[in-house]
Amino acid sequence: MTQTAAPRTAVRGHSLRPPLGVVVPAVVVAVLSLLPLGFVVATTIQIGWDASIALLMRPRVGELLGNTLLLMAITVPLCVVIGVGAAWLVERTSLAGSPLWGVALAMPLAIPAFVTSYAWVSVIPSLSGISAGVLIATLSYFPFVYIPVKAALARLDPALEHVAASLGHGPVRVFFGTVLPQLRLALLGGSLLVALHLLSEYGAFAMIRFDTFTTVIMDQYRSTFNGPAGSMLAGVLMVLCLLILVVEAGARGRARYARIGSGVASAPTRARLGWRQLPAQTVLAAVAVLSLGVPLAVIAGWLFRGGAKAWDASEIGGVVAQTLGLGILGAIVTVLAAFPLAWLAVRYPGAISRILERTNYTTSAMPGIVLALSFVTISLALVPALYQTTAMLVIAYALLFLPRALVPLQAGIAQAPRCLEESAQALGRTPSGSFLSVTLRLVAPAAAAGGAMVFLAVAGELTATLLLSPIGVSTLATRFWSLSSEIDYAGAAPYALLLVLICAPMTYLLFRQSMKAADL
Repeated sequence: MTQTAAPRTAVRGHSLRPPLGVVVPAVVVAVLSLLPLGFVVATTIQIGWDASIALLMRPRVGELLGNTLLLMAITVPLCVVIGVGAAWLVERTSLAGSPLWGVALAMPLAIPAFVTSYAWVSVIPSLSGISAGVLIATLSYFPFVYIPVKAALARLDPALEHVAASLGHGPVRVFFGTVLPQLRLALLGGSLLVALHLLSEYGAFAMIRFDTFTTVIMDQYRSTFNGPAGSMLAGVLMVLCLLILVVEAGARGRARYARIGSGVASAPTRARLGWRQLPAQTVLAAVAVLSLGVPLAVIAGWLFRGGAKAWDASEIGGVVAQTLGLGILGAIVTVLAAFPLAWLAVRYPGAISRILERTNYTTSAMPGIVLALSFVTISLALVPALYQTTAMLVIAYALLFLPRALVPLQAGIAQAPRCLEESAQALGRTPSGSFLSVTLRLVAPAAAAGGAMVFLAVAGELTATLLLSPIGVSTLATRFWSLSSEIDYAGAAPYALLLVLICAPMTYLLFRQSMKAADL
């Protein structure tokens, strides 16, 4: 593994000017991403400057800002500690059963956050507040850090660690001085996903009665229909997202990591746990029980209470088919939309590529209800034929979940050495031919991982689906939410179980493809 600065000058076979066939799709996606922002800005202009200031200066806004910032300040570091610690134990220690632990610690991603919240509320009905929010979010989102960091650890060249150890550096100094800097891209990408989910999550926090900007925006739109107040809150949410993106971009820097060839020069040295084996197993078991065991046990309990009458085969079959169809279609469209942006960000880093990339992150941080309402308003005014169609719903999914595809795609492209493309071109391949035969093959595992992440997001999406889906279309998530909102937990249990069963294979695919990307 070598670290090289992003090039500032042209190299053989490579122009500093990106291909038009990449720039145009990236610009189209960015323009579509700006539509919700334009909706919020137009609403602000419509209500006037004085009214906007009055809405923003309310004590309630300060309370929500404090809740959101505190939630992020606690949850993101916890996810980093659990994700990095678990990945290191599995990849770099003599942990017994490490292959099984490797998969088990990724599987909480198969359980949507609102299902985890439903399970914990069933166990502790009084669960609420910031502590509940941190608990649910950490148990739901730590795999976003664990999976990419584990894949990065599997790919790192252990020769660098051997050199550091030969210089007299102890295990702790080797980890923090040699290993951790090489995990920066994976660590920051995972942390960014956690932060964005904290900004936009609705169902999990609504169920435990913990107010964030997103839950209150939903209340404004659904209860009082106070659009201006909701738009002002959405504006604050977008500012928070922009600040996160600026911090993440500064921490990411311009360094890229790439290794030529498959395999490594030598196997990594696994640290002997010795007497620490039992504490390590205990900690990982606790994480697995809290994130997997509790939700699955609660779902099983409600299924037992509900009995056979909770299963309506005629309705459930249609809901499953619609969920699978929307998930697969949304994943394909989102990965295709993310590829030009990821390519520009890695191969042609600069102000323009950063702006195009960050535009989509800002949109993804919006609550689904804000994006959905902007699409409804725009479609009714300009393209009425798109209103309540599958096409509009899939476009909304792509804009909401683009970062889930961008993060693994960027990592995959960054680890596909450009010199291999140049070598193929030197042997007579055209630029497009070298891309298809060399780069695309190397990036395919990352693309599959991104598609799996998008599928998981689509399967568990609530707000945009409720507002934009065609008449008669329901997903497992929306049907579960409808029943659980009526406190029919037994009736909601079959949909929760099926949602987990559908998401579990995609989570495993995401995990395996991440490992394949590490083995390239």
